Amino acid sequence: MDAAERRIVGFTAGSHGLVHTYELSIPILLTVWVGRFSTTAAALGVVVTLGYGLFGLGALPGGILVDRFGSKPLILACLVGMAGSFLLVSVAPTLPVLAAAIAIWGLTASVYHPAGLSLLSKAVEQRGTALGYHGIGGNLGIALGPLATALLLLAFDWRLVTAALALPALAVAAYGVTVDVDAALQSGDEKDPDGEDPDGVEPDGKDPNGGSSDSSGGTKGEVSLSSIATDTRLLVAGGFLIVFAFVTFSGLYYRTFLTFLPDLLGDVLGGLVDLQIVDPENPYADQFDVGRYLYVAVLTVGVLGQYLGGRIADRIPPERGLVAVMAVLSALALLFVPATGAVATFLAVSLALGVALFTVQPLSQATVAAYSPSEARGLSFGYTYVGIFGIGALGSTLAGTVLTRAGPRELFVVLAVIAALGALAATAVTRFATRPD
Repeated sequence: MDAAERRIVGFTAGSHGLVHTYELSIPILLTVWVGRFSTTAAALGVVVTLGYGLFGLGALPGGILVDRFGSKPLILACLVGMAGSFLLVSVAPTLPVLAAAIAIWGLTASVYHPAGLSLLSKAVEQRGTALGYHGIGGNLGIALGPLATALLLLAFDWRLVTAALALPALAVAAYGVTVDVDAALQSGDEKDPDGEDPDGVEPDGKDPNGGSSDSSGGTKGEVSLSSIATDTRLLVAGGFLIVFAFVTFSGLYYRTFLTFLPDLLGDVLGGLVDLQIVDPENPYADQFDVGRYLYVAVLTVGVLGQYLGGRIADRIPPERGLVAVMAVLSALALLFVPATGAVATFLAVSLALGVALFTVQPLSQATVAAYSPSEARGLSFGYTYVGIFGIGALGSTLAGTVLTRAGPRELFVVLAVIAALGALAATAVTRFATRPD
């Protein structure tokens, strides 16, 4: 990558990490809010569902806005909006104000994935590698964000902690203002990895769809219900529905696996080792059981998976890589419960699941980019994250239902079936979907 491309990767990776830092700091803060707002877990559950629901469902309108205004303005708005929402959280006097703040976070965070991924897929020639580094940033936020929040809560009041959490987003936004997207779009031969102009821009600078290219990180074009319908038909005609089916299965696996994983890991380790990290009288002791540390480790080794997936995507068609990785995830799910008999096998399978789970992400993102035309790239990622975070959110309900009515063994059988269906969907992409010319 050249210097301009590296700056874009750094900007988007940092933004991605912060999106997930805020996403997963909220469950840590719930333990404080129950008492401070004199409310119930059920009421707070509604508050969090509102924020997470907007985070998933807002991806589609977010993708439409990316195709209209470009990526960079949307990413900057996302960062400023997330910072503002957490500043509002820090001064929230009542539960309704807290709910409004969490809703603002969900709404502003929802535009990130279509904006960031659209920018990377157009502006960086080594698309797979860039998506891998971008995923690493996200994984660091997923793993270290909630841990940092919990550690800060041991020393400071929650209002000070949430205000402090707003500062990194403002810092990354300030850096993003200095990133010259045009320099990356115009570097080298100005070609998209698929051999097309990165923004669908003709040599005279005009977008074939009537828009114009600028430093916003994407082609600006007129967006209307008619243009959205036209772009959607274009996606469907190329077989994007099969890609959408795959990303939905991957989102279901992701959420079904991770939602109750800390408790599952804690239960297993509790029977294998006797280790108390924090005084049980500490009000935040439940955030520091050994299972949660293993959970952080599973998410952290996902960094290796992100890098591996990115490298694979630059060497073979990413959809073919997805067939293999989903098959591995299915096998590992079936091995999870048998591996709980000993510490060594349990740790090995748990960490392998973390690597394989996050290997999927850059391969999946590269597949979406490969099977969508440049002018509808934001819309394609909007649909993608409705599938991953919107429909995929049903995985939490699925996991809770299976664990309540059956148990962990049955849950991992369900996960194996989901992964197998994902492998079949990826196979269908290779056979029936058509890449745009």
